Amino acid sequence: MKKVIVIGSGILGASTAYQLAKLGAEVLILDRQDPGQATDAAAGIICPWLSQRRNQAWYRLAKAGARFYPELMEELRGEGETETGYAQVGSLSIHDDEGKIAKMEERAHLRKADAPEIGNIVRLDDRETHERFPLLAEGYQAVHISGAARVDGRALRDALLRSAQRNGAVLMHGDASLLYQSNRVTGAAVGERSFLADEVIVCAGAWANQLLLPLGILFRVSYQKAQIMHVQLPDGQDTGIWPVVMPPSDQYLLAFDRQKIVIGATHENDIDGYDTRVTAGGMQEILNKGLEWAPGLANSTFQEIRVGFRPFTPGFLPVLGTVPGWDGLLVANGLGASGLTMGPFIGKQLAKLAMGLEPDIDLLDYEVRKAMGES
Repeated sequence: MKKVIVIGSGILGASTAYQLAKLGAEVLILDRQDPGQATDAAAGIICPWLSQRRNQAWYRLAKAGARFYPELMEELRGEGETETGYAQVGSLSIHDDEGKIAKMEERAHLRKADAPEIGNIVRLDDRETHERFPLLAEGYQAVHISGAARVDGRALRDALLRSAQRNGAVLMHGDASLLYQSNRVTGAAVGERSFLADEVIVCAGAWANQLLLPLGILFRVSYQKAQIMHVQLPDGQDTGIWPVVMPPSDQYLLAFDRQKIVIGATHENDIDGYDTRVTAGGMQEILNKGLEWAPGLANSTFQEIRVGFRPFTPGFLPVLGTVPGWDGLLVANGLGASGLTMGPFIGKQLAKLAMGLEPDIDLLDYEVRKAMGES
């Protein structure tokens, strides 16, 4: 039986461990439980098809990630996991400019040709848009995409970890370091305990460079701080079926069961270290933008703000695969704001690589060397 260590138990590490356990590997998951893990504060919008990003390599990965979700949900239901936080509720891409709405609708139809999972594409007038999400300001039209979904990152991560452990994986909390001889990684240590493995997979997000630096690898991962707000509406509204709202900005609104609304998020690049503080400026930014799009939120009750660090690799494109010059070492990183869209799919690819199987996509665009330098 192949022994594999996965370092990091966010959505990427949890997905990798789950897939490895299903493939019959002996899996050890190590996690330091640092505050600020991206999965803890991720929004969970599964709708990459209307993105205007020009990077086709990014889009291919995001599209594959979105396509993979129904298959994964069916697997998890078969494992007895019903609390995954996932629901295909559709999305509203809103705008007050009819010309922009027309362009979004055109883009959606063009992309449906090779992504039928988009589902139905319907243009809504301002009345129909408001009916779908009653908190919105008047005057917004929308393109509705029925195949879009939302997911609670914590719930999905926990479901994956539970399923991995049911299939034999072991989860341990502690500060891991890599063990290596010559140019081969042989395992990992936590405190005084050492664990040998055939493969080690680093899924450590914003903290990956700390793990790889002792090997002489300068891993070029940066991170962006996100603050995201949770509020609760008064009783009486069935918010669990409301669509995701995507305004013409980098903000968003997600509705969950039990009248919970998620408003996000900040995009903070100039931060000092791993600063997990909730700031007054962050709260103000979230509320100003959220109330502009959805003034109906004004009567909601504040619940919490979550903070996470989105990891980015050079070119804002994820990297995944084997680490050049090293045996027994794989890594994936740089998922950025698309972690919940891409993470489960990338986890399956890492598991396949670790088990000597062919991945489902060509990894040439995502080579790990693109994020490597010499220390």
